[in-house]
Amino acid sequence: MMKQLWINLPVNNLKRSKEFFSNIGVPIMESRSESDQMLGLLIGNPPVQIMLFTDEQFKGFTQNELTDTTESTEVLFSISVETKEELDETIGKVKQAGGFVFGEPTQRNGLYGAGFADLDGHRWNLLVM
Repeated sequence: MMKQLWINLPVNNLKRSKEFFSNIGVPIMESRSESDQMLGLLIGNPPVQIMLFTDEQFKGFTQNELTDTTESTEVLFSISVETKEELDETIGKVKQAGGFVFGEPTQRNGLYGAGFADLDGHRWNLLVM
């Protein structure tokens, strides 16, 4: 029986990614041992674990080349937030932390949402449901 789902992403620099996600309010999963190869993020309730691995470590797992996120999108992570104010505040933090906002906060099709790319070009979507 399948029990849990982890999402794994490659990143260029774990320390930089940890700082970025901490700055925008994403909880970091504390590890029993410090690792320069991986970092865990916790998103949602119940939390989904998103594991960040160095590019080389990730390529070793997948036995495949990485997507060039400046040219294409491999996935879009959608996360619901409680209020428009929380969404706006998070997008402000993304900008301050060096992320790229590709979709400014707006009301569309009955939803309030925005989109951003993290420091490695992975795309994230915030929505008020």
